[in-house]
Amino acid sequence: MPRHLAVVCTLVLTLLCGAPASVHADTIIELPVLAAIQQNNLGVFEVLMMWWDKKSDPNPIRLQWLLAGVRLGDAHLGAMAQAFSYAVERTPSVQHSGTVSVQGVAYRPTGSDGPSAGAAMAVGFIALFKGDRIQRGIALTGTIEPGGQVGPVGSIPDKIRAAAREGFRTVLVPRGQMYDARWNLNELGLQLNVTVKEVDTIDEAYQLMTGQRI
Repeated sequence: MPRHLAVVCTLVLTLLCGAPASVHADTIIELPVLAAIQQNNLGVFEVLMMWWDKKSDPNPIRLQWLLAGVRLGDAHLGAMAQAFSYAVERTPSVQHSGTVSVQGVAYRPTGSDGPSAGAAMAVGFIALFKGDRIQRGIALTGTIEPGGQVGPVGSIPDKIRAAAREGFRTVLVPRGQMYDARWNLNELGLQLNVTVKEVDTIDEAYQLMTGQRI
């Protein structure tokens, strides 16, 4: 079975076990997250599942990370909490109450709360609040910086290899990182049949990943 199909199967099983019965599949955001590990240069592909119960309580809205059945408050969430706060600020017309839950599915153990996933998580949370969908086949790596800028990250070639391995054909990277003393992402993209695009802001990444404006 291809790896990307295995991810979908695992995702469905995890949803059945972890998401409340009241949560419908069409209200869940499936967010691709790219990471790197020291043991090799192949990178790691992970799917973050996000869902929102839209209840009136708690108010203000609460974020929880589900890890092996343990619910962690936002004090433990680092970049994820930062991305969540940014998404709340960027969707002022939304009634932010209830609980947003996040759960990850990965082939290999990895931290999905690293700073390099911040921009992607911001896109995911905004899409969740607005009711937009993340288009399949496109992924983003980058930190979230003040003012909604997408900031620089490391190990981008490894992350592009992970995306290509899972059938992704577009990877968004921070502006100014296409060429480096260690890599040429344009050349790597041609080798892997992946389109690599630079983005400046969360707004720009959001439009490319959802087809909608914030």
